[in-house]
Amino acid sequence: MTKSVVVYTSVHHGNTKRIAEAIAEALGAKLVKADEAEPSSILKFDLIGFGSGIYMFNYHRSVFDLIEKLPKVKKKAFVFSTSGSGKIQGNLKERLEEKGFEVIGEFHCKGWDTVGPLKLIGGINKGKPDERDLERAREFARSLKRKV
Repeated sequence: MTKSVVVYTSVHHGNTKRIAEAIAEALGAKLVKADEAEPSSILKFDLIGFGSGIYMFNYHRSVFDLIEKLPKVKKKAFVFSTSGSGKIQGNLKERLEEKGFEVIGEFHCKGWDTVGPLKLIGGINKGKPDERDLERAREFARSLKRKV
């Protein structure tokens, strides 16, 4: 059986945390916040997920900081994100591949966003991720199981 861990950062509304929890549940994976993750601990897993909200068109710095601490490895990984706008995966996939990871899947969904002037209008995508998004995240996780 594949041992999995989901590493995430969720800052404003818990959008990414909800997606991370859905993925972890479907994988039977451990859930760890990126700023609390120990590189030696996460490398004990066969499949490692990395995710966060998108901030200024890229993943949260804490996810990149963790990846910088990792040695070059041969592991399978996946990436996931939430954002107020469309799918923006930044350069996380490329950074993981430079570290030797094989990225076997990517997931994105919209999340409630109240950053900057959006706050004045109550934000965008209120109520997202919704139950349909969470089910899509669980299905994504089940598809990963078939790839490892």
